[in-house]
Amino acid sequence: MKVSSLLGERFKTAPADCTIESQALMVRGGYMKSVGTGLFSLYMPAKRITKKIENILREEMDKIDGQEVMFPVVMPGALWQESDRYNTIGSELLRFKDRNGIDMVLGMTHEEAAVHLARDAAQSYQKYPFMIYQIQTKFRDEPRSRGGLIRTREFTMKDAYSFHTSMKDLEEYYDVCYHAYERIFARCGATNVVAVKSDSGMMGGRISHEFMLLTEIGEDTLVICDECGYRSNMEVADCIVENVSGEIEELTKVHTPNQKTIEEVSKFLGKGEKDTCKAVLYQRNADDSLVIVFVRGDLEVNETKLRNHLKAEVHPAVVTQDMGVVAGFIGPCGLPENVTIVFDESLKGINSLICGANEENYHLTGFNIERDYGKVEYVSVAKAYKGGICPVCGKHSISIKRGIEVGNIFQLGTKYTESMGMQYLDQNGELQYPIMGCYGIGVGRLMASICQVSHDKFGPIWPITIAPWQIHLCAIRVDNPQVKETADKLYEELKRIGVEVIYDDRNVSAGVMFSDADLIGVPVRMIVSPRTLERGAVELCARDKSFQLDLNPQTAAGEAKSKIQELIAQIENNID
Repeated sequence: MKVSSLLGERFKTAPADCTIESQALMVRGGYMKSVGTGLFSLYMPAKRITKKIENILREEMDKIDGQEVMFPVVMPGALWQESDRYNTIGSELLRFKDRNGIDMVLGMTHEEAAVHLARDAAQSYQKYPFMIYQIQTKFRDEPRSRGGLIRTREFTMKDAYSFHTSMKDLEEYYDVCYHAYERIFARCGATNVVAVKSDSGMMGGRISHEFMLLTEIGEDTLVICDECGYRSNMEVADCIVENVSGEIEELTKVHTPNQKTIEEVSKFLGKGEKDTCKAVLYQRNADDSLVIVFVRGDLEVNETKLRNHLKAEVHPAVVTQDMGVVAGFIGPCGLPENVTIVFDESLKGINSLICGANEENYHLTGFNIERDYGKVEYVSVAKAYKGGICPVCGKHSISIKRGIEVGNIFQLGTKYTESMGMQYLDQNGELQYPIMGCYGIGVGRLMASICQVSHDKFGPIWPITIAPWQIHLCAIRVDNPQVKETADKLYEELKRIGVEVIYDDRNVSAGVMFSDADLIGVPVRMIVSPRTLERGAVELCARDKSFQLDLNPQTAAGEAKSKIQELIAQIENNID
């Protein structure tokens, strides 16, 4: 490919709506163009990268006996009504009617389509286990598109679905997929990806993991133990605390004028925040009924864990006079009967707490939950925190990091096969429901995420295994006959021996040429110029400046190919 023919321009600055570096660099580098909110067209360089990622995905899925299939993007709403997700998923699922008035949906995921494809073709236990996968366009009417390809509405995804006759078989295959994902990310050059326990969310299922690429701009919060390697998404991470029981004190109502926050109350009474019982208010989305969570004063509520406990969606409460609570002075005693009360495990074992008195400008001291309220069931709804106790090794070694989710795997169980009536005859001639697993990787998101962690201020630095081209050939002063002849010959020779090369054959200044080369981000650069030819050489250098070599123009193509093979081998050495 010659740069003079390449569609797409390189820009010095990015549009103001580019919110993160990868988005800015990929727009400036001529990788993509915005069509609308969360919608992008891809130019050739981006398409070459995604094609390489897709090839890696296919190779690794085929290695574990995956069968590539293709599901439709548009599906009848009736298919989603079978699983009941047509009604339970919100506006993220785009619903519409076709010209015949039939309910249709744009696929945001394809569990229903997978069951539909397999249920008539796998009616005997002899067909099991099997895995089907696709690489397909999906659409999610995302309310908060951000970061270019990091979070879009339309996206390309590899999704796979496995079917099994026992949980043991699913668990074994789940582990196989887990390691296949590790190989995929290593082959793509994404070395800082970690797997964490996660919440299954709308997918359902018992066990799930997310593969997170660590970066400060990630929208997911990760809980990691630096001692034993425990890793979890904040949404499901255990919050382990050590409480000092303390003395049992007399329950006393104390005047605390205008002291509403935990910080204000604890300071006013000369106590620590760990000695307080904080009230956090929510309302159920369905009926606006009030939910009050009581948690230790120094901790925060994990809303995902709360939703899972309540089995209901909630939102922060808007306190009104008819609720029967006094904002800033809420405690467990004397609350209205129609309130759902949740006690977090962080309060367990503390003999005397400070809490609201449910009266304006008053708090209670010496509050003992069992004595003054009664027997309660403690549940875990608090957020883990930096320096907290690891639930595995028990050390105060928890750290909090940020990450981008680039892949996920779920043990779905029979959620979809039961609801959609997929059954098979087992060895005893009895009907059983197959057990499913689900495995996804976003192609465009992975590309953008790698750009986010592999770049400098000048542009992307693509790993050699997914780079749009392997060598960027720069002819400085192409109006010089010797430069042009040497560069043209090298271009043809590199192509002949199978090297992917982009050739900048434009008559532009060295500054413009190198700036564009930086923005394109090819990992190896070959430079032909009057200066290099004066010393009888062409220059071979790395985009990341890790090497710089002078090569004989007659043998440069072969030597460059050897260097590329060396770079590929360095990545492959990281693969188990």
